Amino acid sequence: MEDRNLLRALRNTSSNWLGLAVSIAVGFFLSPIILHKLGDEAYGLWLLIFSITGYYGLFDLGIRSSIIKHVAKYAATSNYNQLTRLINTSLFSYGCLAVTLLLLTQLGSWYVGSIFHIAPEFLDKAKLLFLIAGTALALGFPLGVFSGVLEGLQQFQWLNLIQIATNLLRALLIVVALKLGQGLISVALITVTLPLVASGAYIASVRRLIPLSFGRQYVNRASFRELISYGAITFVAIVAQTFRLRSDAILIGIFLPVSAITYFSIGSKLVDYAHNVVDAMGETLLPLSSHFDATSDNRALCKLFISGNRACAMIAFPICAVMVILGKSIIEAWVGATYLPSYVILVVLVVPRTVLLAQAASTRILYGMARHRPLALALLVEGVANLMLSLLLIRRFGIIGDAIGTAIPLLCTSLFFLPYYLSQLLGISLRTFLKQAYVFPLKLCVPLVASLVAMHYWFYAHDYIQLLAELFVAGTIYGASLFWFIARQPARLGARANLIAYVQEALTR
Repeated sequence: MEDRNLLRALRNTSSNWLGLAVSIAVGFFLSPIILHKLGDEAYGLWLLIFSITGYYGLFDLGIRSSIIKHVAKYAATSNYNQLTRLINTSLFSYGCLAVTLLLLTQLGSWYVGSIFHIAPEFLDKAKLLFLIAGTALALGFPLGVFSGVLEGLQQFQWLNLIQIATNLLRALLIVVALKLGQGLISVALITVTLPLVASGAYIASVRRLIPLSFGRQYVNRASFRELISYGAITFVAIVAQTFRLRSDAILIGIFLPVSAITYFSIGSKLVDYAHNVVDAMGETLLPLSSHFDATSDNRALCKLFISGNRACAMIAFPICAVMVILGKSIIEAWVGATYLPSYVILVVLVVPRTVLLAQAASTRILYGMARHRPLALALLVEGVANLMLSLLLIRRFGIIGDAIGTAIPLLCTSLFFLPYYLSQLLGISLRTFLKQAYVFPLKLCVPLVASLVAMHYWFYAHDYIQLLAELFVAGTIYGASLFWFIARQPARLGARANLIAYVQEALTR
């Protein structure tokens, strides 16, 4: 059973990383093209509108996470009748929500120009862009049910295959549109339309994997209460995370010129890329922990808590080291030396985010066990503190003050709440958890950091070729360190020479 779960986790994580690699490559390739073609003002407007409409996620009410949780539960017990009722009720609920959001989008488009510092020549585009983004997000709620079902079924390979095809097609169409002289609106239409098209493939995949019927008779109050009872707590966490992720661009748009959003976003986007790398693995742990909880396997949950966070730290720590030491080179090679002031934003945000990412397994386990109420409250306090600090500091220090206002509450949540709460919940001493989860990843980073500092001191990278050369050397050193640390435990590895055994030993020793 453990080998099967490990194989499933490896398969899902590998497919997530492949999908993420394509997504990051597309984003990394497209961002400077879009930025330089559209200019700081239009690009800042793009970021502002999508940040505003990003608040539509609050209307989810935690239903998506509830779908993933309960699909995993019912699939583990083969209760397909209840699964059918759950999916139909979700579709009906999201359909009603979509109608409400379409009306809200129409209303919001009338006022967007009067709230933010938007240049007069961009007012009409801002209103149209808001209509496009808001409409697509509204329709995405009912259509997105099936991607959540695929996550709950732990069928990440199909989810990622569809997303890879969508991302590649989106990149191609945007490049062609920009080459033909098209602008902001055309890029927006391409960006929001393709995810809706991909939903058709999600529906086909779900119907192939499980027996499923559709009809009004499958919509019932019991399933809705089940969705909301779990989702209500998640909703509080969504509100808090929205403050963390979406408030920066809006605050900057209110108090500073829209072009300032561009400088902030360059640093924050690099941090988001690092976040996504770890998240790609962490996503697989929610349905897995839900499965263990449904089968009352507390031993497996404890093992997942330590080994999952160790694996997250083994990815998050070296990424943080690269961002801090080579951040200026990355920004210069990516978007040009003009945007080097964004490095300060990068450093301020990447450190607390890394502390959080090193515990990505913890948050997924809480959601999988439906024990995330204290987390939601902690995140809500963090979100309010984030908003208040950012409002206070942005007036005095500009975009750097906004970044600091985000970083301080995030660091407090990650350092003081998460490790203590999970350790108490699973009956593991805090000292044992910290030692078993993080000593090994920290040791691995020592030679990496030394090599990065030496290379940066003797040879500053200015372009992609030089940067890739430094990253190749650093990656080789990190890989060699990992192999050396594992090889020092021959007695524990014994005669098991296959890849799965090595990975399992590295993650659970």
